[in-house]
Amino acid sequence: MIKSVAIQGIKGSFHHIVAMQYFDVPVKVDECLTFDGAVQSVLTHKTDAVIMAIENSIAGSIIPNYALIDNNHLQIIGEHYLDIQHHLMGLAGQSIEDIHEVYSHPMALLQCKEFFKKYPHIKLVEDKDTAEVAQRIQQNQLKNVGAIASRLASELFELEIISESIQTIKHNETRFVIAKTSSSEVDEVRVNKASLKFELDHKRGSLASILNVMSDCNLNLTKIQSLPKIETPWKYSFFVDVTFEAYQDYQKAKSIMEIMAQDFKVLGEYKNARQ
Repeated sequence: MIKSVAIQGIKGSFHHIVAMQYFDVPVKVDECLTFDGAVQSVLTHKTDAVIMAIENSIAGSIIPNYALIDNNHLQIIGEHYLDIQHHLMGLAGQSIEDIHEVYSHPMALLQCKEFFKKYPHIKLVEDKDTAEVAQRIQQNQLKNVGAIASRLASELFELEIISESIQTIKHNETRFVIAKTSSSEVDEVRVNKASLKFELDHKRGSLASILNVMSDCNLNLTKIQSLPKIETPWKYSFFVDVTFEAYQDYQKAKSIMEIMAQDFKVLGEYKNARQ
């Protein structure tokens, strides 16, 4: 049973909200300002699991987190989709004309860049965490400074929301994964999604052959992400997510892909959060 979890950010961050929503009972949260720090928390057994954002419907894949999961041999045990609503906030009594600088996580700034084109007087500054900026504004009583963060952060740190839902696309969703240092015993009845990683030579038909195996075995490819192998030119690692109705179909496909691909690796088998 998971009793503690590492998150990137502090209480009030979107990772914290996922921790509150995903688990059936409250868990202890270890607040880390970087994803590397959050991974180290679980690797050193300070926490039982780590929550990591993996992709966003506006900004796309968070590539470094794929590498963190792979390189540290973590196992994905679950996923959670969170509707991300970014709000511009600051100390009470300020209008948007009073705000000269806005600090937030780079992903948050990227998702809200269209909004700030209307306010060229505002300087955008990348920071480590959305909620931590909100906390800093309140602690240091920073006037003329705004944060982009969650409504929970505005409530926790008593900031006033200046403008609501400023992300470019109003339906803005981020997929988070929950990972451990080892996988739990797989419940074949419950499991209907898997994250896989494999390598292929840069030659015609190699990827198509793998994709045909997935199709022939009734797997639905929901995600594919390629990463070049820096130490080996023209060779690629592929990270894929597949869903399936019958675990036996997945087992069959997995056994074939293990033969066809190089460095085949299961990053996790878990329940599809979309069902």
